[in-house]
Amino acid sequence: MRPLSPSSSSKLNQMQGSQPEGDKVDASLLPQREFTQVRESMHSAMSTNKTEIVDVALNDFSQGYFFLSAENRYKILLSLAKEYDLNRTQVRELMEQHLDLQLPSDKAEDSGHEEEGSLSAFYRIERNLRQALKPMYEVLFERLNTHPGGLKFLSDIRADILCILEDVNIASLRALDSHLKEKLITWLSPANLELYNITWDDPASLLEKIVAYEAVHPISNLIDLKRRLGIGRRCFGYFHPAISGEPLIFIEVALMKDVAATIQEVLWDHPPISEHEASCAIFYSISSTQPGLSGVNLGKFLIKRVVDVVKKDMPNICVFATLSPIPGYRKWLLSKLASSEMSGSAFKENLLRPEEEKALMDASGGSDMGSSGIDIMWNLLTSKNHEWTNSPNLVSALRTPMMRLCARYLMKEKKRGKALDSVANFHLQNGAMIGRLNWMANRSQKGLTQSGGIMVNYIYRLDNIEDSAQAYLNEGHIESSSDFRSYIEDDNGERAD
Repeated sequence: MRPLSPSSSSKLNQMQGSQPEGDKVDASLLPQREFTQVRESMHSAMSTNKTEIVDVALNDFSQGYFFLSAENRYKILLSLAKEYDLNRTQVRELMEQHLDLQLPSDKAEDSGHEEEGSLSAFYRIERNLRQALKPMYEVLFERLNTHPGGLKFLSDIRADILCILEDVNIASLRALDSHLKEKLITWLSPANLELYNITWDDPASLLEKIVAYEAVHPISNLIDLKRRLGIGRRCFGYFHPAISGEPLIFIEVALMKDVAATIQEVLWDHPPISEHEASCAIFYSISSTQPGLSGVNLGKFLIKRVVDVVKKDMPNICVFATLSPIPGYRKWLLSKLASSEMSGSAFKENLLRPEEEKALMDASGGSDMGSSGIDIMWNLLTSKNHEWTNSPNLVSALRTPMMRLCARYLMKEKKRGKALDSVANFHLQNGAMIGRLNWMANRSQKGLTQSGGIMVNYIYRLDNIEDSAQAYLNEGHIESSSDFRSYIEDDNGERAD
Protein backbone atom coordinates (compact mmCIF):
# COMPACT_ATOMS: atom_id res chain seq x y z
CA MET A 1 0.00 0.00 0.00
CA ARG A 2 1.11 3.59 -0.55
CA PRO A 3 3.25 5.25 2.15
CA LEU A 4 1.44 7.60 4.47
CA SER A 5 1.74 11.27 3.66
CA PRO A 6 0.36 13.62 6.33
CA SER A 7 -0.53 16.14 3.65
CA SER A 8 -2.47 13.65 1.55
CA SER A 9 -4.09 11.41 4.16
CA SER A 10 -7.70 12.31 4.84
CA LYS A 11 -7.87 9.45 7.33
CA LEU A 12 -5.27 11.08 9.56
CA ASN A 13 -7.21 14.32 9.51
CA GLN A 14 -10.13 12.40 11.03
CA MET A 15 -7.88 11.54 13.98
CA GLN A 16 -8.01 15.15 15.10
CA GLY A 17 -11.67 14.61 15.99
CA SER A 18 -11.11 11.74 18.43
CA GLN A 19 -10.77 13.93 21.51
CA PRO A 20 -13.59 13.18 23.97
CA GLU A 21 -16.41 15.71 23.73
CA GLY A 22 -16.29 16.54 27.41
CA ASP A 23 -12.64 17.60 27.14
CA LYS A 24 -12.81 19.62 23.92
CA VAL A 25 -11.10 22.99 24.03
CA ASP A 26 -10.13 25.60 21.50
CA ALA A 27 -6.74 24.31 20.39
CA SER A 28 -5.81 27.79 19.16
CA LEU A 29 -5.85 29.04 22.77
CA LEU A 30 -3.35 26.43 23.92
CA PRO A 31 0.18 25.73 22.76
CA GLN A 32 0.46 22.44 20.91
CA ARG A 33 2.21 19.86 23.02
CA GLU A 34 5.65 19.01 21.77
CA PHE A 35 6.06 15.53 20.36
CA THR A 36 9.10 14.88 22.54
CA GLN A 37 7.21 15.72 25.74
CA VAL A 38 4.41 13.29 24.94
CA ARG A 39 6.88 10.63 23.90
CA GLU A 40 8.85 11.03 27.14
CA SER A 41 5.70 10.74 29.25
CA MET A 42 4.72 7.61 27.30
CA HIS A 43 8.15 6.11 27.99
CA SER A 44 7.97 6.98 31.69
CA ALA A 45 4.53 5.39 31.97
CA MET A 46 6.04 2.07 30.86
CA SER A 47 9.54 2.12 32.32
CA THR A 48 9.07 3.21 35.94
CA ASN A 49 7.46 1.27 38.78
CA LYS A 50 6.85 4.14 41.20
CA THR A 51 3.09 4.59 41.43
CA GLU A 52 3.11 8.35 41.81
CA ILE A 53 5.41 8.79 38.79
CA VAL A 54 3.35 6.35 36.72
CA ASP A 55 0.12 8.25 37.47
CA VAL A 56 1.63 11.58 36.48
CA ALA A 57 3.15 10.09 33.32
CA LEU A 58 -0.16 8.49 32.29
CA ASN A 59 -1.95 11.81 32.81
CA ASP A 60 0.64 13.71 30.79
CA PHE A 61 0.58 11.14 27.99
CA SER A 62 -3.20 10.86 27.68
CA GLN A 63 -3.74 14.63 27.87
CA GLY A 64 -0.83 15.54 25.64
CA TYR A 65 -1.74 13.00 22.97
CA PHE A 66 -4.96 14.86 22.09
CA PHE A 67 -3.07 18.07 21.38
CA LEU A 68 -0.69 16.40 18.94
CA SER A 69 -1.09 17.08 15.25
CA ALA A 70 -2.26 14.20 13.07
CA GLU A 71 1.30 13.79 11.80
CA ASN A 72 2.72 13.54 15.32
CA ARG A 73 0.02 11.12 16.44
CA TYR A 74 1.10 8.91 13.59
CA LYS A 75 4.74 9.23 14.72
CA ILE A 76 3.95 8.44 18.35
CA LEU A 77 1.94 5.34 17.45
CA LEU A 78 4.61 4.11 15.05
CA SER A 79 7.23 4.68 17.75
CA LEU A 80 5.12 2.70 20.21
CA ALA A 81 4.70 -0.16 17.74
CA LYS A 82 8.35 -0.42 16.69
CA GLU A 83 10.45 0.69 19.65
CA TYR A 84 8.41 -0.96 22.39
CA ASP A 85 7.83 -4.28 20.67
CA LEU A 86 9.11 -7.51 22.20
CA ASN A 87 12.84 -8.26 22.40
CA ARG A 88 13.32 -10.81 19.65
CA THR A 89 16.98 -11.40 20.46
CA GLN A 90 16.01 -12.48 23.96
CA VAL A 91 13.18 -14.63 22.58
CA ARG A 92 15.57 -16.37 20.17
CA GLU A 93 18.13 -17.03 22.94
CA LEU A 94 15.47 -18.54 25.20
CA MET A 95 14.17 -20.70 22.36
CA GLU A 96 17.68 -22.01 21.71
CA GLN A 97 18.11 -22.79 25.40
CA HIS A 98 14.78 -24.62 25.34
CA LEU A 99 15.80 -26.67 22.30
CA ASP A 100 19.14 -27.60 23.92
CA LEU A 101 17.42 -29.23 26.90
CA GLN A 102 16.86 -32.97 26.95
CA LEU A 103 13.13 -33.68 26.92
CA PRO A 104 12.08 -35.15 30.28
CA SER A 105 10.31 -38.47 30.43
CA ASP A 106 6.55 -38.64 30.99
CA LYS A 107 7.18 -39.71 34.59
CA ALA A 108 9.83 -37.09 35.30
CA GLU A 109 8.00 -35.69 38.30
CA ASP A 110 8.07 -39.11 39.98
CA SER A 111 11.70 -39.90 39.13
CA GLY A 112 15.04 -38.93 40.65
CA HIS A 113 16.66 -35.59 41.35
CA GLU A 114 18.35 -35.45 37.93
CA GLU A 115 15.06 -35.65 36.03
CA GLU A 116 13.45 -33.23 38.49
CA GLY A 117 16.21 -30.71 37.85
CA SER A 118 15.72 -31.03 34.09
CA LEU A 119 12.02 -30.41 34.47
CA SER A 120 12.67 -27.35 36.62
CA ALA A 121 14.92 -25.97 33.88
CA PHE A 122 12.07 -26.36 31.39
CA TYR A 123 9.66 -24.52 33.66
CA ARG A 124 12.13 -21.70 34.25
CA ILE A 125 12.91 -21.16 30.57
CA GLU A 126 9.24 -21.42 29.56
CA ARG A 127 8.29 -18.87 32.21
CA ASN A 128 10.98 -16.50 30.95
CA LEU A 129 9.89 -17.15 27.36
CA ARG A 130 6.28 -16.27 28.14
CA GLN A 131 7.47 -13.04 29.69
CA ALA A 132 9.77 -12.24 26.76
CA LEU A 133 6.91 -12.74 24.31
CA LYS A 134 5.04 -9.82 25.85
CA PRO A 135 5.79 -6.54 24.09
CA MET A 136 6.71 -3.64 26.33
CA TYR A 137 3.64 -1.68 25.23
CA GLU A 138 1.52 -4.26 27.01
CA VAL A 139 2.65 -2.58 30.24
CA LEU A 140 1.29 0.74 28.96
CA PHE A 141 -2.04 -0.82 27.99
CA GLU A 142 -2.49 -2.54 31.33
CA ARG A 143 -1.60 0.56 33.31
CA LEU A 144 -3.94 2.73 31.27
CA ASN A 145 -6.76 0.22 31.78
CA THR A 146 -6.65 0.78 35.54
CA HIS A 147 -6.08 4.55 35.23
CA PRO A 148 -9.07 6.96 35.37
CA GLY A 149 -10.23 7.58 31.79
CA GLY A 150 -7.65 5.13 30.50
CA LEU A 151 -10.00 2.60 28.93
CA LYS A 152 -11.71 5.30 26.86
CA PHE A 153 -8.29 6.64 25.88
CA LEU A 154 -7.20 3.18 24.71
CA SER A 155 -10.33 2.98 22.56
CA ASP A 156 -9.49 6.39 21.07
CA ILE A 157 -5.91 5.30 20.38
CA ARG A 158 -7.13 2.21 18.58
CA ALA A 159 -9.51 4.30 16.49
CA ASP A 160 -6.48 6.30 15.32
CA ILE A 161 -4.53 3.11 14.60
CA LEU A 162 -7.39 1.78 12.48
CA CYS A 163 -7.53 5.06 10.54
CA ILE A 164 -3.83 4.79 9.76
CA LEU A 165 -4.07 1.13 8.76
CA GLU A 166 -6.69 2.01 6.15
CA ASP A 167 -3.94 3.88 4.30
CA VAL A 168 -0.76 1.95 5.08
CA ASN A 169 0.25 -1.65 5.74
CA ILE A 170 2.87 -1.69 8.50
CA ALA A 171 3.40 -5.06 10.16
CA SER A 172 4.43 -3.64 13.54
CA LEU A 173 1.40 -1.34 13.62
CA ARG A 174 -0.91 -4.23 12.76
CA ALA A 175 0.67 -6.24 15.57
CA LEU A 176 0.07 -3.31 17.93
CA ASP A 177 -3.57 -3.16 16.85
CA SER A 178 -4.04 -6.91 17.24
CA HIS A 179 -2.54 -6.88 20.74
CA LEU A 180 -4.67 -3.93 21.84
CA LYS A 181 -7.79 -5.51 20.37
CA GLU A 182 -7.19 -8.73 22.35
CA LYS A 183 -6.79 -6.71 25.52
CA LEU A 184 -10.00 -4.77 24.90
CA ILE A 185 -11.91 -8.01 24.26
CA THR A 186 -10.75 -9.29 27.66
CA TRP A 187 -11.48 -6.08 29.55
CA LEU A 188 -14.86 -5.63 27.90
CA SER A 189 -16.15 -9.13 28.53
CA PRO A 190 -19.89 -9.33 29.32
CA ALA A 191 -19.06 -9.91 32.99
CA ASN A 192 -17.61 -6.40 33.13
CA LEU A 193 -20.53 -4.71 31.36
CA GLU A 194 -23.87 -3.48 32.69
CA LEU A 195 -27.07 -3.71 30.65
CA TYR A 196 -29.25 -0.65 31.08
CA ASN A 197 -32.71 0.19 29.73
CA ILE A 198 -32.46 3.76 28.41
CA THR A 199 -35.70 5.77 28.80
CA TRP A 200 -37.02 9.27 28.15
CA ASP A 201 -36.46 10.05 31.85
CA ASP A 202 -32.68 9.62 31.63
CA PRO A 203 -30.37 12.67 31.73
CA ALA A 204 -30.33 14.87 28.65
CA SER A 205 -26.59 14.26 28.28
CA LEU A 206 -27.23 10.54 27.74
CA LEU A 207 -30.15 11.12 25.36
CA GLU A 208 -28.00 13.52 23.33
CA LYS A 209 -25.44 10.74 22.88
CA ILE A 210 -28.14 8.34 21.66
CA VAL A 211 -29.13 10.90 19.02
CA ALA A 212 -25.50 11.54 18.07
CA TYR A 213 -24.44 7.89 17.84
CA GLU A 214 -27.52 6.43 16.14
CA ALA A 215 -25.95 4.94 13.01
CA VAL A 216 -28.75 3.09 11.20
CA HIS A 217 -31.85 5.32 11.21
CA PRO A 218 -31.02 8.93 12.16
CA ILE A 219 -33.19 10.44 14.87
CA SER A 220 -34.82 13.48 13.30
CA ASN A 221 -36.22 15.36 16.30
CA LEU A 222 -37.35 15.08 19.91
CA ILE A 223 -40.70 13.58 18.91
CA ASP A 224 -38.85 10.82 17.05
CA LEU A 225 -36.58 10.19 20.04
CA LYS A 226 -39.47 10.14 22.51
CA ARG A 227 -41.34 7.61 20.37
CA ARG A 228 -38.30 5.32 20.22
CA LEU A 229 -38.09 5.37 24.01
CA GLY A 230 -41.84 5.20 24.67
CA ILE A 231 -44.64 2.63 24.77
CA GLY A 232 -43.98 -0.43 22.65
CA ARG A 233 -40.32 0.45 22.23
CA ARG A 234 -37.14 -0.31 24.15
CA CYS A 235 -33.57 0.93 23.97
CA PHE A 236 -30.90 -1.09 25.76
CA GLY A 237 -27.26 -0.14 26.14
CA TYR A 238 -24.12 -1.82 27.39
CA PHE A 239 -22.22 0.40 29.84
CA HIS A 240 -18.77 0.02 31.43
CA PRO A 241 -17.98 1.55 34.84
CA ALA A 242 -14.77 3.11 33.48
CA ILE A 243 -16.63 4.97 30.70
CA SER A 244 -19.44 6.75 32.49
CA GLY A 245 -22.32 8.58 30.89
CA GLU A 246 -22.42 6.83 27.53
CA PRO A 247 -23.10 3.31 26.27
CA LEU A 248 -20.46 1.38 24.36
CA ILE A 249 -23.21 0.01 22.15
CA PHE A 250 -27.01 0.24 22.15
CA ILE A 251 -29.89 -1.55 20.46
CA GLU A 252 -33.38 -0.30 19.65
CA VAL A 253 -36.31 -2.70 19.87
CA ALA A 254 -39.90 -2.47 18.63
CA LEU A 255 -42.60 -4.61 20.25
CA MET A 256 -45.14 -5.55 17.56
CA LYS A 257 -47.86 -8.02 16.65
CA ASP A 258 -46.08 -9.21 13.50
CA VAL A 259 -42.59 -9.11 12.03
CA ALA A 260 -42.20 -5.65 10.50
CA ALA A 261 -41.88 -5.42 6.71
CA THR A 262 -41.05 -1.69 6.44
CA ILE A 263 -39.11 0.73 8.60
CA GLN A 264 -42.11 3.09 8.53
CA GLU A 265 -44.12 0.57 10.55
CA VAL A 266 -41.46 0.84 13.23
CA LEU A 267 -40.69 4.54 13.16
CA TRP A 268 -43.82 6.51 12.27
CA ASP A 269 -46.83 5.15 10.42
CA HIS A 270 -48.65 3.14 13.07
CA PRO A 271 -49.28 4.08 16.70
CA PRO A 272 -47.78 1.58 19.14
CA ILE A 273 -50.01 -1.26 20.24
CA SER A 274 -50.60 -2.26 23.84
CA GLU A 275 -47.52 -4.11 24.93
CA HIS A 276 -49.48 -7.11 26.18
CA GLU A 277 -50.72 -7.61 22.59
CA ALA A 278 -47.18 -7.81 21.17
CA SER A 279 -45.75 -11.18 20.16
CA CYS A 280 -42.64 -10.01 18.26
CA ALA A 281 -39.54 -8.13 19.36
CA ILE A 282 -37.94 -6.44 16.35
CA PHE A 283 -34.31 -5.32 16.56
CA TYR A 284 -34.27 -2.46 14.08
CA SER A 285 -31.08 -0.60 14.96
CA ILE A 286 -27.81 -1.44 16.69
CA SER A 287 -25.13 1.24 16.99
CA SER A 288 -21.60 1.19 18.37
CA THR A 289 -20.43 4.44 19.92
CA GLN A 290 -16.68 3.74 19.92
CA PRO A 291 -14.86 3.37 16.55
CA GLY A 292 -11.90 1.95 18.47
CA LEU A 293 -13.95 -1.10 19.48
CA SER A 294 -14.36 -2.27 15.87
CA GLY A 295 -14.03 -6.06 15.81
CA VAL A 296 -14.88 -6.37 19.51
CA ASN A 297 -18.20 -8.16 19.10
CA LEU A 298 -20.21 -6.58 21.88
CA GLY A 299 -23.34 -6.78 19.72
CA LYS A 300 -23.47 -10.56 19.99
CA PHE A 301 -23.60 -10.47 23.78
CA LEU A 302 -25.94 -7.49 23.81
CA ILE A 303 -28.55 -9.26 21.67
CA LYS A 304 -28.44 -12.37 23.85
CA ARG A 305 -28.83 -10.33 27.03
CA VAL A 306 -31.72 -8.33 25.57
CA VAL A 307 -33.48 -11.52 24.47
CA ASP A 308 -33.20 -12.87 28.02
CA VAL A 309 -34.50 -9.64 29.56
CA VAL A 310 -37.44 -9.30 27.17
CA LYS A 311 -38.42 -12.97 27.58
CA LYS A 312 -38.39 -12.58 31.35
CA ASP A 313 -40.33 -9.32 31.41
CA MET A 314 -42.76 -10.14 28.59
CA PRO A 315 -43.54 -13.87 28.28
CA ASN A 316 -45.97 -13.07 25.46
CA ILE A 317 -43.02 -12.26 23.16
CA CYS A 318 -42.19 -15.44 21.24
CA VAL A 319 -40.52 -14.14 18.05
CA PHE A 320 -37.20 -12.28 17.98
CA ALA A 321 -36.26 -10.84 14.60
CA THR A 322 -34.56 -7.90 12.95
CA LEU A 323 -35.49 -5.42 10.28
CA SER A 324 -32.05 -4.91 8.81
CA PRO A 325 -30.44 -2.85 6.06
CA ILE A 326 -28.39 -4.49 3.30
CA PRO A 327 -25.59 -1.93 3.03
CA GLY A 328 -23.50 -3.58 0.33
CA TYR A 329 -26.17 -4.77 -2.09
CA ARG A 330 -26.54 -1.85 -4.51
CA LYS A 331 -22.77 -1.43 -4.81
CA TRP A 332 -22.38 -5.16 -5.55
CA LEU A 333 -25.25 -5.11 -8.05
CA LEU A 334 -23.85 -2.13 -9.94
CA SER A 335 -20.49 -3.90 -10.24
CA LYS A 336 -22.27 -6.95 -11.65
CA LEU A 337 -24.22 -4.85 -14.14
CA ALA A 338 -21.04 -3.09 -15.27
CA SER A 339 -19.18 -6.39 -15.65
CA SER A 340 -22.04 -7.88 -17.65
CA GLU A 341 -22.00 -4.96 -20.09
CA MET A 342 -18.23 -5.12 -20.58
CA SER A 343 -17.95 -8.90 -20.92
CA GLY A 344 -17.72 -10.55 -24.31
CA SER A 345 -20.51 -12.84 -25.40
CA ALA A 346 -18.56 -15.96 -24.39
CA PHE A 347 -18.20 -14.77 -20.77
CA LYS A 348 -21.28 -12.61 -20.39
CA GLU A 349 -23.45 -13.48 -17.40
CA ASN A 350 -27.19 -13.44 -17.98
CA LEU A 351 -28.24 -11.47 -14.93
CA LEU A 352 -31.79 -10.97 -16.17
CA ARG A 353 -34.32 -13.55 -17.25
CA PRO A 354 -36.14 -12.92 -20.57
CA GLU A 355 -39.39 -11.95 -18.85
CA GLU A 356 -37.51 -9.54 -16.55
CA GLU A 357 -35.77 -7.98 -19.56
CA LYS A 358 -39.12 -7.50 -21.31
CA ALA A 359 -40.76 -6.00 -18.23
CA LEU A 360 -37.97 -3.43 -17.91
CA MET A 361 -38.12 -2.54 -21.62
CA ASP A 362 -41.91 -2.13 -21.47
CA ALA A 363 -41.78 -0.06 -18.26
CA SER A 364 -39.18 2.29 -19.72
CA GLY A 365 -41.59 3.11 -22.55
CA GLY A 366 -38.95 3.13 -25.25
CA SER A 367 -37.20 6.11 -23.64
CA ASP A 368 -33.50 6.86 -23.75
CA MET A 369 -32.84 4.78 -20.60
CA GLY A 370 -31.03 2.15 -22.66
CA SER A 371 -31.30 -0.50 -25.34
CA SER A 372 -31.23 -3.49 -22.97
CA GLY A 373 -32.57 -4.44 -19.58
CA ILE A 374 -29.05 -4.20 -18.11
CA ASP A 375 -28.70 -0.63 -19.45
CA ILE A 376 -32.08 0.35 -18.06
CA MET A 377 -31.39 -1.20 -14.67
CA TRP A 378 -28.02 0.57 -14.46
CA ASN A 379 -29.48 3.94 -15.42
CA LEU A 380 -32.35 3.62 -12.97
CA LEU A 381 -30.16 2.62 -10.02
CA THR A 382 -27.69 5.43 -10.72
CA SER A 383 -30.32 8.09 -11.44
CA LYS A 384 -30.23 11.32 -9.51
CA ASN A 385 -32.46 11.30 -6.43
CA HIS A 386 -33.78 7.83 -7.41
CA GLU A 387 -36.55 9.19 -9.62
CA TRP A 388 -37.59 5.66 -10.60
CA THR A 389 -39.34 5.27 -7.23
CA ASN A 390 -41.98 7.76 -8.46
CA SER A 391 -43.04 5.47 -11.31
CA PRO A 392 -45.27 2.51 -10.33
CA ASN A 393 -44.39 0.75 -13.61
CA LEU A 394 -40.63 0.99 -13.03
CA VAL A 395 -40.97 0.02 -9.37
CA SER A 396 -42.96 -3.07 -10.43
CA ALA A 397 -40.53 -4.02 -13.21
CA LEU A 398 -37.51 -3.74 -10.94
CA ARG A 399 -38.99 -5.70 -8.09
CA THR A 400 -38.53 -9.26 -9.42
CA PRO A 401 -34.90 -9.01 -10.58
CA MET A 402 -33.88 -6.84 -7.63
CA MET A 403 -35.32 -9.26 -5.07
CA ARG A 404 -33.95 -12.35 -6.83
CA LEU A 405 -30.45 -10.91 -7.15
CA CYS A 406 -30.57 -9.65 -3.56
CA ALA A 407 -31.27 -13.17 -2.36
CA ARG A 408 -28.28 -14.36 -4.35
CA TYR A 409 -26.12 -11.60 -2.85
CA LEU A 410 -27.04 -12.51 0.73
CA MET A 411 -26.93 -16.27 0.31
CA LYS A 412 -24.13 -16.97 -2.15
CA GLU A 413 -21.74 -14.04 -2.29
CA LYS A 414 -18.93 -14.81 0.17
CA LYS A 415 -15.69 -13.35 1.43
CA ARG A 416 -13.32 -15.82 3.09
CA GLY A 417 -16.20 -18.26 3.35
CA LYS A 418 -18.53 -15.81 5.10
CA ALA A 419 -21.36 -13.58 3.88
CA LEU A 420 -20.08 -10.63 1.87
CA ASP A 421 -22.62 -8.25 3.39
CA SER A 422 -21.38 -6.93 6.75
CA VAL A 423 -24.79 -6.83 8.47
CA ALA A 424 -25.66 -10.32 7.21
CA ASN A 425 -22.34 -11.63 8.50
CA PHE A 426 -22.95 -10.06 11.91
CA HIS A 427 -26.36 -11.67 12.42
CA LEU A 428 -25.45 -15.03 10.88
CA GLN A 429 -22.39 -15.43 13.09
CA ASN A 430 -24.64 -14.69 16.07
CA GLY A 431 -26.91 -17.61 15.14
CA ALA A 432 -29.72 -15.96 13.16
CA MET A 433 -31.26 -17.27 9.94
CA ILE A 434 -32.31 -15.24 6.89
CA GLY A 435 -36.07 -14.82 7.06
CA ARG A 436 -37.81 -12.55 4.57
CA LEU A 437 -36.86 -9.96 1.97
CA ASN A 438 -38.98 -6.81 2.05
CA TRP A 439 -39.47 -4.71 -1.09
CA MET A 440 -39.49 -0.91 -0.72
CA ALA A 441 -39.01 -1.30 3.01
CA ASN A 442 -36.88 1.83 3.34
CA ARG A 443 -37.55 4.65 0.87
CA SER A 444 -35.14 7.07 2.53
CA GLN A 445 -32.14 8.36 0.58
CA LYS A 446 -29.88 6.11 2.64
CA GLY A 447 -32.05 3.02 2.17
CA LEU A 448 -32.32 3.50 -1.60
CA THR A 449 -28.60 4.16 -1.92
CA GLN A 450 -27.66 1.06 0.05
CA SER A 451 -30.05 -1.50 -1.36
CA GLY A 452 -32.69 0.05 -3.60
CA GLY A 453 -34.94 0.21 -0.54
CA ILE A 454 -34.87 -3.55 0.21
CA MET A 455 -34.56 -4.67 3.83
CA VAL A 456 -34.32 -8.14 5.32
CA ASN A 457 -35.61 -9.86 8.45
CA TYR A 458 -33.13 -12.07 10.26
CA ILE A 459 -34.83 -14.51 12.64
CA TYR A 460 -33.32 -15.57 15.96
CA ARG A 461 -34.65 -19.05 16.69
CA LEU A 462 -33.93 -19.43 20.39
CA ASP A 463 -33.78 -23.23 20.28
CA ASN A 464 -31.08 -23.27 17.61
CA ILE A 465 -28.92 -20.17 18.05
CA GLU A 466 -25.68 -21.85 19.10
CA ASP A 467 -25.88 -24.64 16.51
CA SER A 468 -26.61 -22.17 13.70
CA ALA A 469 -23.77 -19.90 14.78
CA GLN A 470 -21.27 -22.76 14.88
CA ALA A 471 -22.38 -24.15 11.51
CA TYR A 472 -21.91 -20.71 9.97
CA LEU A 473 -18.56 -20.00 11.63
CA ASN A 474 -17.13 -23.45 10.91
CA GLU A 475 -18.53 -24.18 7.45
CA GLY A 476 -20.05 -20.93 6.17
CA HIS A 477 -23.46 -22.63 6.22
CA ILE A 478 -26.31 -20.12 5.96
CA GLU A 479 -29.77 -21.08 7.18
CA SER A 480 -32.76 -19.45 5.55
CA SER A 481 -36.54 -19.68 5.43
CA SER A 482 -38.48 -21.37 2.65
CA ASP A 483 -39.86 -17.95 1.70
CA PHE A 484 -36.35 -16.64 1.15
CA ARG A 485 -35.15 -19.78 -0.63
CA SER A 486 -37.91 -19.37 -3.21
CA TYR A 487 -35.79 -16.61 -4.75
CA ILE A 488 -32.67 -18.75 -5.09
CA GLU A 489 -32.05 -20.67 -8.28
CA ASP A 490 -30.07 -23.87 -8.44
CA ASP A 491 -27.47 -24.54 -11.14
CA ASN A 492 -30.13 -25.76 -13.54
CA GLY A 493 -32.07 -22.53 -13.33
CA GLU A 494 -34.88 -24.11 -11.31
CA ARG A 495 -36.33 -22.91 -8.07
CA ALA A 496 -34.52 -24.20 -5.01
CA ASP A 497 -36.45 -26.38 -2.60
